[in-house]
Amino acid sequence: MGLLDGKKALVLGIANNRSIAYGIAKALHENGAKIGMNYLNEKFQKKLQPIADELNAEIYEKLDVSSDEEITNFVNKVKDVWGDVDIIVHSIAYANKEYLKDYYYTVDRQSFLQAMDISVYSFTALAREFLPIINEGGNLLTLSYYGAEKVIYNYNVMGVAKAALEASVRYLARDLGKLKQVRVNAISAGPIKTLAAAGISQFSEIQKETAERSPLTRSVTIDEVGNAAVFLCSDLASGVTGEILHVDAGFNIIGL
Repeated sequence: MGLLDGKKALVLGIANNRSIAYGIAKALHENGAKIGMNYLNEKFQKKLQPIADELNAEIYEKLDVSSDEEITNFVNKVKDVWGDVDIIVHSIAYANKEYLKDYYYTVDRQSFLQAMDISVYSFTALAREFLPIINEGGNLLTLSYYGAEKVIYNYNVMGVAKAALEASVRYLARDLGKLKQVRVNAISAGPIKTLAAAGISQFSEIQKETAERSPLTRSVTIDEVGNAAVFLCSDLASGVTGEILHVDAGFNIIGL
């Protein structure tokens, strides 16, 4: 018996088998959830097909969250295949690589708006569009990072976006809790070497420093984030909403 037997879970934003989203999808699947996935474009469709096969994904459809039309089409596809959904995991973020180095203040207007649109607004848009078919007591989960709370050099505009995303978690938790008893949470994961992380200047140094200073003196894995996601999306966390759960080997508690 799995903690999520029979639940229908969409995991959005898998890039490869080193993605945090993959670690989450794998853990949800191992705990009995049916999996649905998206891909960004044809290139990713071919690349991610083996993962979709591995997870027995019942939904595998194109979705670019910067397009309202594609969000609508994706929701309709889920409605056609499943009828409803229990869990939505949002692991989608983007910022112009040019502004993930040096200083934050240099970011141009278009790059700022694009980072906020894809990394933040998309979570709210998905919540709104899926609300009619998400089951009572369902779960929304997104991914954040400590750069939302404190200055992390080179994280820059993405730190600002993640701060807005964490605020969105709290407001959506209030809204959806009242409307449908839907719980909304985020996991703030420690630095993990993913495709997204590769765009951050000096990422290896950030990861090394974090591992050395954290209470567990190591980095975390996508499997550990996946296990935390299972907890948050299961009845074990039935009283938890609007929370940012740190899965970072304790780094966030350390001061000087």
